[in-house]
Amino acid sequence: MSKIIGNALPNIPWQEKPAGCNSPVWRYTNNPIIKRDAIPSSNSVFNSAVVPFKDGFAGVFRCDSKSVSMDIFAGFSKDGINWEINHTPIVFEGDEEITKREYRYDPRVCFIEDRYYITWCNGYHGPTIGIAYTFDFEKFYQLENAFLPYNRNGVLFPRKIGGNYMMVSRPSDTGHTPFGDIFCSTSPDLTFWGKHRYVMGTINDDCSAWQSKKIGPGPIPIETDEGWLMIYHGVINTCNGFVYRIGVALLDLEKPWIVKARSRNYILGPQEIYECVGDVPNVTFPCAALTDAETGRIAIYYGCADTVTGLAFTTVDELMNYMKENPLEI
Repeated sequence: MSKIIGNALPNIPWQEKPAGCNSPVWRYTNNPIIKRDAIPSSNSVFNSAVVPFKDGFAGVFRCDSKSVSMDIFAGFSKDGINWEINHTPIVFEGDEEITKREYRYDPRVCFIEDRYYITWCNGYHGPTIGIAYTFDFEKFYQLENAFLPYNRNGVLFPRKIGGNYMMVSRPSDTGHTPFGDIFCSTSPDLTFWGKHRYVMGTINDDCSAWQSKKIGPGPIPIETDEGWLMIYHGVINTCNGFVYRIGVALLDLEKPWIVKARSRNYILGPQEIYECVGDVPNVTFPCAALTDAETGRIAIYYGCADTVTGLAFTTVDELMNYMKENPLEI
């Protein structure tokens, strides 16, 4: 059995695996947990991040407005399922050059040492990775952007590795990129980033075609006794457009650019009506995962059709076994 390295979370949202389910991941029966009109201004609420906070949970949510502007909003929940999202977007304190807003979307939240770090796709003459921190989800302090444009999906590791911060991301371009590989970068101070290392890329044949167009990191990597468990998204370009599915890989603990295992099969893909029909059809896009080290349970929060937020469940053993049973030769 594999073991999650981390804290117990006895109040993790959870449903047992349904009888007869052959998938390593199963959906919450009352999905979607956040509807598109969760706040008065929202056209859609999706691709959002949550963490344990006090006796419940806090999160940062992508809420596209009815004018279809993209911004991120803080929210709170007692049970991780029923959410109260602020009606106004986060206001960041920091250098005026950096805090000037163009757009903000697809946040992640990562607790490191004594504070919560937020990363997101930040508009600064093109998409880059914004970084900020908060202690209470009320005041937010923005740091320097991590990278030059263009980059999307910046995801921090939840502890320093070799004395440095590390982040996985997906270098990109101004549009729906014709490439999309995952890289790992290192920083001593969350300002200066370097030592960029290639992690893994698309699969351009039919051994794993669901991830043939582009891939990108999803939730904060989960530390286990076997390596970093990385849940990620993969995209195929079909005659009906892009289809976003969810995959899993295992990275080396001390050199996380080294891939130890990767599943050739996806673990969750668009199937239900709320995943297949929406502003952008056929999208399952993971941005957060809660974990309970005592039981190995994992709750995944994911965007559905770029419109609503869904919840799904798995365990560390389910994912490890699935990679072993369906290996991608790397």
